[in-house]
Amino acid sequence: MVLYKSDFFDIVHVLNAASATLKEYICTVLARHSLSVQNIRGQGYGSASNMRGRWKGLQALFLNECPFVYYVHCFAHQLQLALVAASKEVISVKNFFSYVTLIVNIIDCSPKKNYQFSGIQAAESAEKLSVDDDELETGKGNNQIRKLKRAGDSRWGSHFGSISSLFSSTCLVLKEIINDKDNTSAQRAEADGSYDAITTFEFVFILHLMK
Repeated sequence: MVLYKSDFFDIVHVLNAASATLKEYICTVLARHSLSVQNIRGQGYGSASNMRGRWKGLQALFLNECPFVYYVHCFAHQLQLALVAASKEVISVKNFFSYVTLIVNIIDCSPKKNYQFSGIQAAESAEKLSVDDDELETGKGNNQIRKLKRAGDSRWGSHFGSISSLFSSTCLVLKEIINDKDNTSAQRAEADGSYDAITTFEFVFILHLMK
């Protein structure tokens, strides 16, 4: 077994994601550590055009300076794309993520719904923290008010994070949308259909399967 260790040289704020800008900052960081671009023997990025572009991408700019800086599409990124593509071939899983996307759109479409969602989370957190429960996980990052995450094909973890940790809050806000007479019949029907879908055994089973 071959084990690889990755180290950060630095974390730098950049003004934009243009390939020329990224190259400039990378060269600056390397120079700060007395490292030369000529000694680089590989590049690994995702599939964004500014990174892998054949003529003007970051990999091409480095390759123009050093013919040994070969570019390899990031293996982790490739694996995630393959995983997403494979999951879409399973109808029940594809439907699962379709509903996840729909729910994010429903809640994220208006400040009012976002406010309702945040209010429900705040009430749930307050109730949990008021109970003397040794099993309640506390500390930094726990019991915080969060937004639903939009799933992205290049970040498999975002699919699970988009709803799993906020399942109860999501169900409650959908019920509020359904019962709110100020919403249009189309909005209420959409929320009602989504609520029915995510409270089925199949949806919850796949949610645990993804975890």
